[in-house]
Amino acid sequence: MATTSTSTAVATIEPLFTEPERLALAGFLAGYTVLTREAYALDLRQFASWCQEFHIGLFQARRADIECFARDLEARGRARATITRRLCTIAGFYWYAVEEELLDHSPAAHVRRPRLDYESHATGLDRNELGALLVAAGLGPPAEHALISLLALNGLRVSEATGANIEALGVERGHRTLLVTRKGGKVATIPLAPRTARAIDLAVGERCQGPVFLAADGRRLDRHGAARIVRRAAGRAGITKPVGPHTLRHAFITAALDAGVSLRDVQDAASHADPRTSQVAPARCRAGAPSEPDKRAFPASRLRQAQWRCG
Repeated sequence: MATTSTSTAVATIEPLFTEPERLALAGFLAGYTVLTREAYALDLRQFASWCQEFHIGLFQARRADIECFARDLEARGRARATITRRLCTIAGFYWYAVEEELLDHSPAAHVRRPRLDYESHATGLDRNELGALLVAAGLGPPAEHALISLLALNGLRVSEATGANIEALGVERGHRTLLVTRKGGKVATIPLAPRTARAIDLAVGERCQGPVFLAADGRRLDRHGAARIVRRAAGRAGITKPVGPHTLRHAFITAALDAGVSLRDVQDAASHADPRTSQVAPARCRAGAPSEPDKRAFPASRLRQAQWRCG
């Protein structure tokens, strides 16, 4: 009787990162808030995957490797702004490693980055379209009306709107207010237009605490759910162009500048660190706008009253 014997060999798996690399990644990302940390983690994950594909360790990469990574992103059709952000993240990561004495020098110190301009061809809404969207939102559920009003009449970022809590609602000098956490963790009190305050009250109902906006499963509404709400309202308003939450923020900035609000006040209301960022939105929203918009659809006086108490 013949017997056969089988032997098993234990395969060793090489770790993806060395201990110093792991410490640098964890320490660098820990210094940022949730959304920024997620964006930077995505940038570093893509760079680490590219390095792994070419058998390059993170701390073994040279300037030429990072340049090649950027050229590869260009070949894949990534926007210049995306490539620049990825390279800025990589440079920040290596600078952190140098500061923590985990690396002798940064290979990204002199990496060339794409030249950026401030002209954008992104989708924008003119005054008529914005007015139609607000009307369509008002005919929908209160939560949708409240969300779109916050985005369009207060110019909030989608993360600021979805992160709002009921406990942050208040009254100051006779005006309804909302305490929001801005980008970078800055806390600010914003006044609410009467229509927005009424919509929020209806959306909150009898609840006394927790998120202002809830998803269908009872959890806090996230940015993806907010985007779906905006798209549905835009569809009901007859807007065929692609519209997202950030489109409403740009429309808010454009309407304010057209109403004569100073750039400095617009910058403060939009919480922009660079005033040039506030100047990009008008070019986006005015593209394709009618030469003589129907002011009855969205009167400038009502816009000033509803929006620019926060200016």
